[in-house]
Amino acid sequence: QVQLVESGGGLVQPGGSLRLSCAASGRFFSIGLMGWYLQAPGKERELVASITSGGRTYFADSVKGRFTISLDNAKNTVNLQMNSLKPEDTAVYYCHARVAVTPNYDAYWGQGTQVTVSS
Repeated sequence: QVQLVESGGGLVQPGGSLRLSCAASGRFFSIGLMGWYLQAPGKERELVASITSGGRTYFADSVKGRFTISLDNAKNTVNLQMNSLKPEDTAVYYCHARVAVTPNYDAYWGQGTQVTVSS
């Protein structure tokens, strides 16, 4: 099966930076897309940023200009660089990937990592 292992969350002051990483492991043919969602307390999970294996990126309006995303295809790892963090960025961040275990792409999720932006 496919596993997504996240790292890099933590506590940071407003204006600071954090880097989240997520590595996919297991037996699969290819990765079509990897990305990050966030879920704040009492709210629905929402997409923050994603990147396709071809390098096409998407960013939520709330993070444009502050976050960047990169994909290391050789290591099956996606990185989210978060700069100029704000208290409203506080949430659990979940890694997401669409992975081809069969000829079809299926969705997989990481366990989540807490990001807290507070002084």
